[in-house]
Amino acid sequence: MEHSISKDRAMEIIGRFSASHVLVVGDMMVDQFIWGKVSRISPEAPVPVVRVTSETLLLGGCANVLNNIYSIGGHSAVAGIVGSDDMGMWLVNTLKDMNIGTEGVVVEAGRPTSVKTRVIAHNQQVVRFDREDKSPITKCSIDNIVHYIKSIEDNLGAIVISDYKKGVVFKKLMEGVRDAIAGRDVFLCVDPKQNNFSLYRGCDLITPNKQEAERVLGVEFEDRDDIVKGGKKLLATYDFGALLITMGEDGMMLFEKNGDITHIPALAQEVFDVTGAGDTVIGIFALSLAAGATLKEAAVLANHAASIVVGKVGTAKISQDELKRVV
Repeated sequence: MEHSISKDRAMEIIGRFSASHVLVVGDMMVDQFIWGKVSRISPEAPVPVVRVTSETLLLGGCANVLNNIYSIGGHSAVAGIVGSDDMGMWLVNTLKDMNIGTEGVVVEAGRPTSVKTRVIAHNQQVVRFDREDKSPITKCSIDNIVHYIKSIEDNLGAIVISDYKKGVVFKKLMEGVRDAIAGRDVFLCVDPKQNNFSLYRGCDLITPNKQEAERVLGVEFEDRDDIVKGGKKLLATYDFGALLITMGEDGMMLFEKNGDITHIPALAQEVFDVTGAGDTVIGIFALSLAAGATLKEAAVLANHAASIVVGKVGTAKISQDELKRVV
């Protein structure tokens, strides 16, 4: 079946965003864009010479999920790891400028802040290079993150685990998060990157894209029947409360524990860039749940939000006014 939401109900949920609290836990990153022009090939090797004209730094990884929640008016907090380096300092200072508490940001000495650097010339990506350490974070870092969650759990409506497979999200952290919110009415939502879904077992919502779901199941979805079969299997195998498979231009498929399966068609008229669309989907979905939306209502609002983001270039965010307009 398909599901829509009335304008009045959508406005009611969006109106509660400012009173809803979401914590994002995961891999904090900086997205660095170096912009330039190419007019010649290097005499040293057959590569273009980029004359740099400007540089942009943006919140990336789980910090981009946080930015989506923040920009649309939700109460957002973050817990993750940075290195004791300039990029880590930039991340912390940027959060402070946004009036977002940094008590959950742990500085791990000897570990670099994760940075993705994209060199772009004439609106084309020339090269990307990544600075990162993907080894698991220390027990001390996990303890600090869990302690922070316990200190704010009374205010939380939802937690988003934003896994970019950079060493923050693994078994001990997931155990600590579950322990921190045990017995509390907090939605635990996961945007997965790892093929071992048992790591996320029992969470309230998981949002793999089509390719991630195929990888975990070891199959290729040929048609919608395959997606339905695969979604049911994932939901039952890992005891998720709900599963949202995002399928790009084919929209989304929501599977609920009660057996409901809902197809939500894509809304985007023109797709310029899907970068960060998954961050928008889980951020707005979790915020909507915290604001009292049903799973179906939250999925429809997240779908509307994604339709705005894919029409922008880069890891984009959206405003509450933009969401109200498309609704």
